[in-house]
Amino acid sequence: MKTTNKTLTLVIILLAVYWGFHDMKPSYTSNSNTTEKEFSITNALNHVKNMSVNPHHVGTSAHNDVKNYLFEELQKLGLHPEIQTKTVFNKKWRAGSTIENIVAKIKGSKNGKSLLVASHYDSSPHSSLGAADAGSGIVTILEGIRSFLANNKTPKNDIIILFSDAEELGLLGAEAFVHFHPFAKNVGLVLNFEARGSGGPSYMLMETNGKNSLLLKEFLNANPNYPAANSLMYSIYKMLPNDTDLTVFREGANINGFNFAFIGDHFDYHTVQDSYRRLDRSSLAHQKDYFVSNLNHFSEIDLSKLDSDSDDVFVNFPFVGLLTFPFSWILPLLIFSIILLFGIVAVGIQKKKLTFTGVFKGGIPFILSLVICSVISLFLWKLIVVIHPAYQDMLHGFTYNGYYYITAFCLLNIWIVFKLYNQFIKIKSTELFVFPLFIWTVINSLIFVYLKGAAFFLLPLCIGLISLALLIFGNKNPKNVIITLLSIPTLYIFAPLIKMFPVGLGLKNLLISGLFIALVMGLLIPVFHQYKKKNQWIKLAGFGTIVFFLLATIQSGFNMDKKKPNSLVYTQNVDTKTASWGTYNKTLDNYTKQIFDNNFAEGSIENAETASKYNTRFNFMKKTEFRDIKSSLIQTDLDTIIGNSRELWLTIIPQRKISKYEVFNNENIDISFLSVNTAVVYDSLKSVKKQRLFTYTMAYQDKMLQLKLRFNKDQKLNLTLNEISNDLLTHPKFNLQPRSDEMMPMPFVTNDAIISTKTITIN
Repeated sequence: MKTTNKTLTLVIILLAVYWGFHDMKPSYTSNSNTTEKEFSITNALNHVKNMSVNPHHVGTSAHNDVKNYLFEELQKLGLHPEIQTKTVFNKKWRAGSTIENIVAKIKGSKNGKSLLVASHYDSSPHSSLGAADAGSGIVTILEGIRSFLANNKTPKNDIIILFSDAEELGLLGAEAFVHFHPFAKNVGLVLNFEARGSGGPSYMLMETNGKNSLLLKEFLNANPNYPAANSLMYSIYKMLPNDTDLTVFREGANINGFNFAFIGDHFDYHTVQDSYRRLDRSSLAHQKDYFVSNLNHFSEIDLSKLDSDSDDVFVNFPFVGLLTFPFSWILPLLIFSIILLFGIVAVGIQKKKLTFTGVFKGGIPFILSLVICSVISLFLWKLIVVIHPAYQDMLHGFTYNGYYYITAFCLLNIWIVFKLYNQFIKIKSTELFVFPLFIWTVINSLIFVYLKGAAFFLLPLCIGLISLALLIFGNKNPKNVIITLLSIPTLYIFAPLIKMFPVGLGLKNLLISGLFIALVMGLLIPVFHQYKKKNQWIKLAGFGTIVFFLLATIQSGFNMDKKKPNSLVYTQNVDTKTASWGTYNKTLDNYTKQIFDNNFAEGSIENAETASKYNTRFNFMKKTEFRDIKSSLIQTDLDTIIGNSRELWLTIIPQRKISKYEVFNNENIDISFLSVNTAVVYDSLKSVKKQRLFTYTMAYQDKMLQLKLRFNKDQKLNLTLNEISNDLLTHPKFNLQPRSDEMMPMPFVTNDAIISTKTITIN
């Protein structure tokens, strides 16, 4: 009978974990029959294929082709799209370009606030195909609008369609729309579709300057079939410096919005592997579910009544979808849990089912498991990176075999917990159970003070208290199957979280998974400790650990489907007539070794590294011959003194195809005005220290760069101009061997580039 119970317990646990993942997103079947009035995944995928033939970042002809394609597709739907052309700067990022937003509107029957649906159509520079980011969002809207119009239904609210441009350069399309398009003044809500990988469930994240309860209520009223969200992720998102187009709507116009974004297969993000073939069809199906349900709902309700004065906690929960409760419940639930814990413990001591000594000793394995699981996860990953140094060249922080590593680390941590508790086999389950509940109570107390969005941690605590009560008040220990069934919600909630953190934040965060496993295992003590001999479970966890570490090791290399990222950059200084090669790689391969074969050094190149997402620096550099690549002409159009200010107008004329310009200020200076191609960067007196003044990406229609500056007449201007072109592999002055099929350009950095540097000095 014990063997049967043990097997049944294991089956329940595994099914609960599977259930937690299964409910996160829909499955995709290619044979599903849809009518003309329904959203067709096949239609959406055809659009993805057409959009992602080539990288289509700002400034390329492919980007212009995608713009024209989307414009024509909206026309085919009977809409009257327009192109909003505007030169804008994101002053926070000091990045600008001339954008071309595609905007269309479906007129509603009422005069209330408008619903805006948005995604961006530019891909990340310079090699990403952009199938997921954000082709998946664009086609979700395009096919969703086609289906909506096919039903011949007139919405109450105007529906505005925004295919924004230059999101990857600094949310520039959103900046242009919010600050310069008349439609923006009446927007009441934004539905934004994004991707930070090529697969996985799509998570819902809100953007609001206020509270979330009414937004959350209406989201649930929209009745999405697979809501994937929790308030912990929402709270962390608000603290991190991650921005999307929605951030501009919230900060620039106080407009609420929802982000729908998937983050799985993060290794494809911003790479040439972000392709039609690798886009997860079920992730696209998830976006479809969100779009259809939310469009139908929010196009019909009053969008002026979404601001609220209270916040809700929310989390995925079995059978419920999203379980919610207000922040005002947190403290009463916490106080009730504390009283209940100490009350149950007091009764347990009175009934002699607990002893102070037993409870104290019972806390030892739990504390050890928390510490050891976290520490081993942290340092073991660092050791793995030493063994596999090429992992450092994957700037995402998530490797192709990352899912094997997550599974291996989880099983290792479970094995550690089993081994630790096996040393305390003589202590009763009830006494081992008290200290984990106490720690969970402490954690929830800290959550109440510092991170209320994580207050759904109260749910496992309350379930654990019910289990402890059954153990204490029952005449005999309840069957472990009952305790296991009570643990299903805890496993359902935490299994996806254990996976999500290292996927979304990188494998260096496996220690978070280790900590969560130790915490959850502490709540499962009554389940597995009733079996006095756990050797079979220990052996199973240990064997699984070995298997998945072996699988990860076997899959640690690179191939055509798991390409190795690498980089080469040629830099020249026009003033000194010197030149160098640079690479961001920490491990050299056949592609980089054609330059870095000998006589190279570790380190960076002054004034040659451009701004990048992770502030990545060159790891190796090598001096080379000066090839005298043509640099831009700089002409002075105006230089005059007005009062105490000096007015200077410069025109920078490219002599080759320039992708972007960067201008650095080499000395402290007081600037009262700076504009680039008519877009204002500074419009009031600002003391500018030595820093990057701005980055400007040349759009398809840009022919030159015009700067207007006003600064103190007694100061001199000392600037460095970097001009970057991505033609290293095609330029006639170079003869580089191309990458093999097992390689790709490294994302997040300037790559395959020629960088020409010169100073601009105005005395």
